[in-house]
Order: sequence, then C-alpha cells, then structure tokens
Amino acid sequence: MRLLGISGTIVGSKTEIAVKKTLDNVNNFESEIETEFLNLKDYDLQFCDGRDPSNYEGDTKKVIDKICEADCFVIGTPVFQGSLTGALKNLLDLLPASALRHKVVGFIATGGTFQHYLVIENQLKPIAGYFRSYVAPSCVYLNDSHFSERKEIIDEDIIKRLDELAKELIFMQTKLKKEDIGLEVSN
Repeated sequence: MRLLGISGTIVGSKTEIAVKKTLDNVNNFESEIETEFLNLKDYDLQFCDGRDPSNYEGDTKKVIDKICEADCFVIGTPVFQGSLTGALKNLLDLLPASALRHKVVGFIATGGTFQHYLVIENQLKPIAGYFRSYVAPSCVYLNDSHFSERKEIIDEDIIKRLDELAKELIFMQTKLKKEDIGLEVSN
C-alpha cells in the first residue's frame, strides 16, 4: 500500500509539518506501508487549462502520475481567505476524474482562526465526494495556537488526533483492499 502525503501550498510550513507528522505516525504504526511526501513547493505545476491530464509534461506530469499511482492520501492545506489554497485547487483540477476514486483520503487544514475548520467540511469533503473518494472521519484542523514559536505541534489533543487520522487511513485502506469487490475505476 502506498500513502501519499500532499502539502497543498507553496508558502509557509505548518501544513507541511502536520502532513509529515501524520506520515511519521503511519510509519510508526505500520512499517509495511510505503509513504511519500509531495510538497507543492518543490514542483513547478502548470495551470489547469482543460486539456487531457495525460497531455501535461514535466513536473505537472510527474505529480499527476504520483497521485494516480498512490493507494491513499493525506492532503493538507492552509486556509487563505476562507478557502483552500489556489495551488491545491489547481492540483485537483489537473487530475483525471478517476485519480482518487475508491481511495481513502484524510484531510488536514491549518489556519489563523478557529472558524476556518469549516473549510474541511464545506469544501474539501465535497471535492472528495466528486472524486468518489472515501474520507477518513478524523480530519484535523490546526490553529496557529497549536504550534510553538519554533513551529512544533504542541497541543496534546491535536497530536492524538493526528495519530487517530493515521490509524484510520491504515485501517480503511487495508479493509478496502481486502474487501475489494471489483469496483471499476474509469474516467
């Protein structure tokens, strides 16, 4: 099983820290799972222009291929202007409709106010629904107060919730793989 962690921003580091913490938790709980971290800062993605996803080249093609090849995901985004980042939205727009189908997705969001947790419920989960993904129940929102001045996660409840998210991703994807009933993935 291959779990891909995605930091859906090209600025800041808190989202990256939270996604990496979840990947570390997965590795601690189940060493058999292959984890990979995809940081949008490290790629020069083209803007989605409506062409077939297979026709992109360079970094854009690499990232699309990584996502299509993964079995499950933890996707993080900071909240800007009450919404997911434009970088993450562009990435999702670049994907073929089948890229996340019948795969487990866990969401992490970070932001400056506590009200921004609703981005997970009102924006990210509906996008997962469009892709026909299975969403792990323990999505996690981190506020600035959950981090130290050195950008370490210091809130014990958040640390436990990231652990729970990691366990759910493993449990759900493992069960889905064992219980595969021949669901077809098509565009």
